Amino acid sequence: MPSHSIGQKLKELRKERKLTLKNLAELTGVSISFLSQVERGKSSVTLESLKKIADALKVNPTVFFSDDSKVDDLESIRQQFYYQDLSNGIPDASYLPILVTLQPGENEGNAFSHSGHEFLFVVEGTLTVVVDEEKMNLFEQQSIMFDAHKMHYWYNLTNKPVRFLVVSST
Repeated sequence: MPSHSIGQKLKELRKERKLTLKNLAELTGVSISFLSQVERGKSSVTLESLKKIADALKVNPTVFFSDDSKVDDLESIRQQFYYQDLSNGIPDASYLPILVTLQPGENEGNAFSHSGHEFLFVVEGTLTVVVDEEKMNLFEQQSIMFDAHKMHYWYNLTNKPVRFLVVSST
């Protein structure tokens, strides 16, 4: 997945917060060299890593996908996963609603945790969710809410896209 525009935004946000690559690496558990490569557009970023980075920078993950992103970049991103911010740009909201689309077979990544709670609602398809090593399938119109401090991750193990709403408290 092209990550040049993502990398530029990452570097800008990191510097605004006066964080070094080392500081951000410590906050995310992601290596300094990987973060550097992402910032320089030399490496792709996974959904898992992007979520960790966004949480550490205290931003909604959608900030990495600006409206002026190159069409090719957005199309490549959509081929893997796609975030749509549903917050209407309200700053400092106590929760963040995001519509996520995972393409078929999107099953890479490892469980992670963060502060607050997380609510998932499946709009279309079948979403596989793992919370504290308990694996479950959520079908269309099904939901789950859990303590986001628990290790968790979501996967699309099917051959069709899955669209789901994620609402995370901040």
